Amino acid sequence: MATLRVAAKPAMAPMKAAQVSKPGGDFEVVEREIPEPGPGQVRIKVQACGVCHSDVLTKEGLWPEIQYPRVPGHEVAGIIDEVGAGVSAWKKGQRVGVGWHGGQDGTCRECRRGDFRNCRNLKICGISYDGGYQQYMVAPVEALVPIPDSLKDNEAAPLLCAGITPITRCGTVVRSPATWWRS
Repeated sequence: MATLRVAAKPAMAPMKAAQVSKPGGDFEVVEREIPEPGPGQVRIKVQACGVCHSDVLTKEGLWPEIQYPRVPGHEVAGIIDEVGAGVSAWKKGQRVGVGWHGGQDGTCRECRRGDFRNCRNLKICGISYDGGYQQYMVAPVEALVPIPDSLKDNEAAPLLCAGITPITRCGTVVRSPATWWRS
């Protein structure tokens, strides 16, 4: 009688991450399992991550409903390492970035109008899900932007935050990040 053997998926080595375990807590460098992307997500091998003053929102617990432990960092430059189910517009090996805008629900009034930055269920990289202060991260495809080959990772990462802190339209502030959760 023949025996069927199924090869086990090789285990990936753990990665390093700088996390905050509780509001006001210190940064801790920990080992974590490398995350797997879910449907509509990609895994990014982080090449660079800027440090922004807004990361204090995560560190100090100043954003409502943040869950801990949490890995901050919303100025991410990296390379797609793996794609989740249903992802067709992004490929392994592609250079991408993730900024403050970490995704949207696509269903609220603002999203139906195409005003994704003012989504009522806005996702923020490093607040809604773990950000770039780690070796690998998972992000939804709607949060990705391509990074051109002419830009180095350490030059691209800080640019991914620019322009979001004061969201403007025709020179008028639409909504500041400090009031997003209040509407």
